[in-house]
Amino acid sequence: MNPFWTMSANASRKRSDAEDRSGVGEQRGSPTRASLGKKQLPSVPKNAVPVTKHVSPAVASPPANGTHASYGPFYLEYSLLAEFTLVIKQRLPGIYVQPSCRSALMWFGVIFIRHGLYQDGVFKFTVYIPDNYPDGECPRVVFDIPVFHPLVDPVSGELDVRRAFAKWRRNHNHIWQVLMYARTIFYKINTMEPLNPEAAVLYDKDIQLFKSKVVESVKLCNSHLFDQPKMDDPFAISFSPWNPSVHDEAKEKMFTCKRRPEDHHKGVQVSGLSWVKIHYLAWRARAQRVDLRIEDGSGRLCEK
Repeated sequence: MNPFWTMSANASRKRSDAEDRSGVGEQRGSPTRASLGKKQLPSVPKNAVPVTKHVSPAVASPPANGTHASYGPFYLEYSLLAEFTLVIKQRLPGIYVQPSCRSALMWFGVIFIRHGLYQDGVFKFTVYIPDNYPDGECPRVVFDIPVFHPLVDPVSGELDVRRAFAKWRRNHNHIWQVLMYARTIFYKINTMEPLNPEAAVLYDKDIQLFKSKVVESVKLCNSHLFDQPKMDDPFAISFSPWNPSVHDEAKEKMFTCKRRPEDHHKGVQVSGLSWVKIHYLAWRARAQRVDLRIEDGSGRLCEK
């Protein structure tokens, strides 16, 4: 055996035993001199309190409504802005919505029914969006005046939206779909599991009585069309009777701007009839926010 190797092995064995004894001594007493080429941290003093960085409650609390909860109001504001942009792009027929000035989680809207059992109906409603959107439940739709319909609560005026959106799926379901559903129920009547059992029974067994009830409901809603909004909000949709001294000038501008001369060469078509009868209604939505025009000779407003 090589004597040099034997000496090196014995020396390393003795060194390791010494280090083990010194490690035990460090735990019982003051720290000893560290071995060469090895750095050691001093032991933590007794009764020491670790220093922690202050974290705001919004960040420290675990997200309760999805992975984007830490984004807070910024992500919510972005989501609602994107949803309203989708509503504008969809050009929903006969539906107009306007976000509240007080809260972006509340939208004011109105639906114009053009034909069918609820023809000539003008129904104002409010959309209530959950504060954890889009990770929470589906938005709620509540009519200002309860409409006689199997899917509308006769007391609260709330529409049964969960029937179509049992589970709200982010990035798949959108508010414009809820608005479209609120319009579709007036053309396709569903009586399964109704919120208004009387309306469901009459529709299935006595359609004539159901129609008369619907006519009364439409007249009731239209009779309250000029009432002031229930909420004190400058963006709430309100109507006023036709006043020639106030609205004639706007009417002429709408006729003039119906189609620009350069549009005749581009083949641009005007579409989007809104069914607002100009002889008794004038929508007082702010002109800078809603661009409406009147179709020649029809006496009705049409959307650009």
